[in-house]
Amino acid sequence: MMEETRARMELVAVCKKLAERGLIAATDGNVSCRVGRESLLVTPGGKPKGRLEPLDLLLLDLHGEVLAGLGKPSSEIRMHLEVYRCRADVAAVVHAHPLMLTALTLAGIPFEAKALPEVWLTIGPVPTAPYATPCTAEVPEAIAPFLEKHQAILLERHGSLTVGKSLDEAYLRLEKLEHAAQILFFANLLGKAPPSPLPNEALAKLEQLG
Repeated sequence: MMEETRARMELVAVCKKLAERGLIAATDGNVSCRVGRESLLVTPGGKPKGRLEPLDLLLLDLHGEVLAGLGKPSSEIRMHLEVYRCRADVAAVVHAHPLMLTALTLAGIPFEAKALPEVWLTIGPVPTAPYATPCTAEVPEAIAPFLEKHQAILLERHGSLTVGKSLDEAYLRLEKLEHAAQILFFANLLGKAPPSPLPNEALAKLEQLG
């Protein structure tokens, strides 16, 4: 019970930060985390994430069945379940609609993680999954090929997905990526060309640090 209570408080705190920093709007986005080995906490569908209270969260089993709580889980619960199914090391998932990252996918611009050492060192490559109809089984199918080797995925026209060994790690990865996307945007604006990646030798040195 103590683990679940603490997880509820942490998850709500992450939701409030997402709303305060403009990484989601209105009822957009969804967040989940593991509670023990056999259950998850997830945000409910249709509610503004910045206004959630700990008891608003739903407790689910790993098949998506509600164990405790009122209402329905997020409409993107299938995406979260796919992550946990594929990644035993992941304890938290954050799906948001950050402005700059989403804009990159609309413009068809890949996220060049190799251009920024901090991103490459702490997150690695960030692929863009092809467009999938939100709230359908198309979404987990679209991200499945990227889950095993990536800590963050952009969803074409649909925001971002970051994972972590904790809620804090999953959230901070999103915050870092959105900040990096703004840097890449301004670099492109000032340089009149896409930012160039670091040389392979420099990337190899970063990988040794990791």
